[in-house]
Amino acid sequence: MSSATQTKDERINLRLKHHAKLMLERAASFEGQTISKFVLNSALSRAEKTIQEHEVMTLNANDSEAFFNALAAPVQFNGKLASALKEHDQRVTNK
Repeated sequence: MSSATQTKDERINLRLKHHAKLMLERAASFEGQTISKFVLNSALSRAEKTIQEHEVMTLNANDSEAFFNALAAPVQFNGKLASALKEHDQRVTNK
């Protein structure tokens, strides 16, 4: 189903100063869009960028190799970790 035929059933309301609304109206008119469409597109673009910054890790070749080598290395538990895991097993029951 294309986005043109999907119904919009969510709403966001915001209050803003008069000069902010005028700026949004002006920018939207330059793009040939309604204020709603301009604000939505701008917000979605920023949301994608923010999500990318927080969820994606970019490594150079050396760092990437070190990361994957660390993942592939066998796990070595120190005493505190082994103790914590044992205590966890005693306290938590599986359902």
